[in-house]
Amino acid sequence: MKIVRKDLVPDGPGSVKIIPEEADDMWVAYNLIAEGDTVLAVTVRKVLREAASGGRDAERVKLKLEIKVENIEYDKEGSALRIRGKNILENEHVKIGAFHTLEIEPHRPFVLRKVVWDSLAREVLRQAADPSVSADLAVVLMQEGLAHILLIGKSLTITRSRIETSIPRKHGPAIAGYDKALNKFFGNVLQVVSASFLDVCLISISNMLQTDRFLFLLQAFVRHVDFKVVRCAVIASPGFTKDQFHRHLLLEAERKQLRPIIENKSRILLVHTTSGYKHSLKEVLDAPNVMNMIKDTKAAKEVQALKEFFNMLSNDPDRACYGPKHVEVAHERMAIQTLLITDELFRSSDVETRKKYANLVDSVKDSGGTALIFSSMHVSGEQLTQLTGIAAILRFPLPELEDIEM
Repeated sequence: MKIVRKDLVPDGPGSVKIIPEEADDMWVAYNLIAEGDTVLAVTVRKVLREAASGGRDAERVKLKLEIKVENIEYDKEGSALRIRGKNILENEHVKIGAFHTLEIEPHRPFVLRKVVWDSLAREVLRQAADPSVSADLAVVLMQEGLAHILLIGKSLTITRSRIETSIPRKHGPAIAGYDKALNKFFGNVLQVVSASFLDVCLISISNMLQTDRFLFLLQAFVRHVDFKVVRCAVIASPGFTKDQFHRHLLLEAERKQLRPIIENKSRILLVHTTSGYKHSLKEVLDAPNVMNMIKDTKAAKEVQALKEFFNMLSNDPDRACYGPKHVEVAHERMAIQTLLITDELFRSSDVETRKKYANLVDSVKDSGGTALIFSSMHVSGEQLTQLTGIAAILRFPLPELEDIEM
C-alpha cells in the first residue's frame, strides 16, 4: 500500500491519500474505513443530458465525489470495496445528500478522512506501508485428485483455485487411464501456480511415484520458482513423496546444470502434511523449518503467539484466558502479558465499542504488555475468532477467572 500524503493529528482529525497496490491492501483499507468516515475518489456515474432532438441521452462521466460512509462491503474474490453513503462534495451532476456507491479497486487512489485517528488506525496504516511486515506465501495443498491453491498475504488468505479431478482406480485395465488422469490433474494445478511476486512459495505434492511425473513437476518448478524473489520453496506431502521428488529435483538440476536450483538448494524445505485440504495449511505454518525462514514476519509472530496461547491453555490454564469479560478482568488486575485480538472486533458500527478495544490495546502496551492484532482472514485469525476473537496470555495465574461468567 502506498501512502501518498498523510495529514493527521494523533487521536484527532486528519486525512490520508492512499493507493492500494495489491489485493491484500483492499482488506487493510476495509479495516481502516469505518462508518462516519468520508472517502473521496474518482468514480463513474450515468447522467442524463439534453439531446439536440429535444430528448435526453444517458452518458457515463467521470466524477470526483466525497461520500460520508454509511455502509462498506468487501468483495474478497473481486478484490474490491463498495462504499455507500451520501455525497458531501458540491458537483454539477450529483446533488449534496444524494446516495452514491464508490467502488475502490487496486491502483485506484482515494482520500480517507477521519474525525479521530486512534492508535489502532495509525498502526494499521504504519504496517500497511511497511513491506517488512509482509509474509506472502503461495500454497498448493494437494492430495490425489484434489488441490487448493492459496495466496497468503500479510492480511488475508485467498483461495485462488480449487481443482478437483476424478482419478480412476490404480489397478487392472484402468491403470493407463489412472496415469493419464493424474498427469492431467498435475498439469491443471501447475498452470495456476505463480511465484513471481511472492516472498515464499510452498508446493505441496502427493502420491507422485513415477519419474515422468517428477519431470513434469521439475519443469514447472524451474518455470515458476524465482529464487531472486522467493525466500524459500517448500515441498510438502503425506508419506515419502516429498523426499522422492526432492532427490529427483537435485539430481536433474546437477545433470542439466540448473544454476538457480543448485545455488539455492539449502532454501528448499521439506514438510509433512496429512492431506490436501485447507486445514493442513496450519501444519505447514507450524513446521519449525518454515517458521525459522519467516520468523521476522507478522504472520510468523501471530502463529507463534497463538501456539503459545494454546500450550498455556493446556498446561497452565490459570495463565490463559479468552472472551471479552475474562480479558477485561485480567487487564484490570494488570495481568496481561500478551493480548491476542482479531481485527473483526474493530469493525463494529458502534463507535464506543471500537473505542473500547482501541483503548484496551493502548493500555496493554502502556503497561508493558504485547498486543497482536490478528487478521480474521488468516488461518491463525480464524482460529482466534472461534475463541470469541480475543484472548490473553497472563503474567501470573488468575484461577478466580473461572468463577466469572463470560
